[in-house]
Amino acid sequence: MSFAVLTYFHYSNPAGKVIVVVLLICSLVAWTIMIGKYWDLMRLRKLNRKIEQRLAKARSLVEVNPRQKRLPIKGPYANLVKEALDSCHRYTTEKQREAQRIASLMGRIESGLQRSIAASIISYESKMIGLGSIVTGAPFMGLLGTVWGVMDAFGGIALETSGASIHTLAPGVSGALLTTVAGLLVAIPSVFGYNFLLTQTKLMVTELENFASALADRVELEMRGFLT
Repeated sequence: MSFAVLTYFHYSNPAGKVIVVVLLICSLVAWTIMIGKYWDLMRLRKLNRKIEQRLAKARSLVEVNPRQKRLPIKGPYANLVKEALDSCHRYTTEKQREAQRIASLMGRIESGLQRSIAASIISYESKMIGLGSIVTGAPFMGLLGTVWGVMDAFGGIALETSGASIHTLAPGVSGALLTTVAGLLVAIPSVFGYNFLLTQTKLMVTELENFASALADRVELEMRGFLT
């Protein structure tokens, strides 16, 4: 089979050979992105779980100093916690714990959380544009190589003075069809990987928004508890 592929590649015209090489590079890039992105998402999820466990053990969230060394500051959840705690400590240092001021504090905290969520979403969705471009472009590149190769094969037959036959046409057509096969071999695994990673990204974005909402609720409840 590998020998046949090399034979088809040999019969491809120069444009077809270039397209096959480009598609091979795209395949390597796509697999690198998919594997790297999967491990990135798993690493971020692991960091988020550690933050959830630490917050579950904390008796009072607003009393935690966001600048102490023991507080983890890595990961999307950690960034949300740090943003909320920074606002809380700026608020409490000004001795503004009156009930009418809590709403103003929560507005600042929620604005900070939204900024942190937006930054985390960008991190979650990084590299997906490149993978999506490969998924979309690979079949069209393969089709371009096939059309170009078939056109070149028929054009060569038109110039033959001894007459055309299936034996003279077949090598050029088989070489041309190789680019379509190469394009599909790149696109098919890439589209499955893209859909899987996109689903995981959307799930983690939902988890991030739910965590931010729960975090804001906890901060507000603890701040109101100081007044009772």
